Amino acid sequence: MNQVTVVICNYNYARFLGAAIDSALAQDYPHVRVLVIDDGSTDGSRRVIESYGSRIAAVFKSNGGQGSAYNCAISLLESGYAVMLDADDVLYPTAVSRAVEVMDRGYAKAQFRLDVMDGAGRHTGTHVPHSDPPETCGDLLAQGWLYPSPPASGHVYQVSALKRIFPVPDTKFNRYGADFYAIYGVALQGRVASIPCSLGGYRIHQNSASDASFANSEDYGEVSQAFDERWSMLRQIAAKRIGVVLPSTCHDFAIEKARFCSCVYHAPLASRWHWLLKESGNYLHTVIANPFWGLRKKMGTLVLSSLCLLPFPSVSDFAVRYIVNPASRRRRAA
Repeated sequence: MNQVTVVICNYNYARFLGAAIDSALAQDYPHVRVLVIDDGSTDGSRRVIESYGSRIAAVFKSNGGQGSAYNCAISLLESGYAVMLDADDVLYPTAVSRAVEVMDRGYAKAQFRLDVMDGAGRHTGTHVPHSDPPETCGDLLAQGWLYPSPPASGHVYQVSALKRIFPVPDTKFNRYGADFYAIYGVALQGRVASIPCSLGGYRIHQNSASDASFANSEDYGEVSQAFDERWSMLRQIAAKRIGVVLPSTCHDFAIEKARFCSCVYHAPLASRWHWLLKESGNYLHTVIANPFWGLRKKMGTLVLSSLCLLPFPSVSDFAVRYIVNPASRRRRAA
């Protein structure tokens, strides 16, 4: 039976860390090891970690960012599979066992949905992602199409595949978002299994349903440049370490909706129309040509996007929030 390491990379999340560790220790799979990498925290994280004693393994390192923490963790892995759990997220008790059952059929990675929670851990009534990619999404990725993926905590990886991608360079753009290399680098190496149910919780605590943002680490002013840098680095890693040649540009609705938001949210009507006429090409392409979406989702996104062109700021801003931030979507009636 394969051993699984749940890695928790932490930096100053003492207020959430205990819940993450507890959820890892509560897995019903019998062969789980919990490893916490503390990236130079200055809050009460050390006290939280040490309170678990020998039930977990821990490494306390100087602060270097998420990329540095991932590099450290993956270099230490000896198990067959690994979960890279963010310190502010949680796993449900059956997450590892459900994923291992699938992984044992020869997948490079299994991914599952995460329920979106607020800072207090209350469910918002939505989950991410809303689309499941095909098993062969790595083939489309090799053509430049980034597939729908949950955040970092929603994956179980083959450790051997992770070790072919990491370590990654220690740059300012890898202080956050190091999961990008794990998510997409592993998908280039084999089939990806999607488990169509929620097996964990993703905590959003630096914004709310009234915001047009959906990230805890980066603002939209930095997203575009960071994304371009990470794609360029992934291209170099893929070519050198696994022999896969990626195109120079890629298509990803997540990054295009960030650019869309930065152009039209709280913007005057003239600016919103300027976006449509001059800057909307890539955004529309990632909607219309998206190989992972069905016709209904494409049409719904286009209709919502068109609301941003109406001369009513409240309607436009609502549409942007609905598209960009899943936390703003109300629970549908059963």
